[in-house]
Amino acid sequence: MIARIWHGKTKLTDMEAYTQFMKDKAVPDYKGTVGFVKLSFLRHVVDETAHFTLVTYWDNLDVIKNFAGDDYEVPKYYSEDKQYLLEFEDKVIHYEVFAEEVLSK
Repeated sequence: MIARIWHGKTKLTDMEAYTQFMKDKAVPDYKGTVGFVKLSFLRHVVDETAHFTLVTYWDNLDVIKNFAGDDYEVPKYYSEDKQYLLEFEDKVIHYEVFAEEVLSK
């Protein structure tokens, strides 16, 4: 399994709108891709900036290429991102997931 990690940031005043956009458009896009496993969508605030980290999990790199294109290290942005994001990072990071544990209650 491969973890794909993306980071973005918005103005604090755009945090809730961007969160809703990601839930409405990006998350379903990820979930609709064959080979997508799961995701964690994280956010935190530093001063007047909202930081977002999206960790997605995929079966393998070929699946990621089906989602992101042959240059799979380039982030997939949506046209709406221009309304919110303060900058556009050039690369995402990929990690091989070699261990995973889920705790049961």
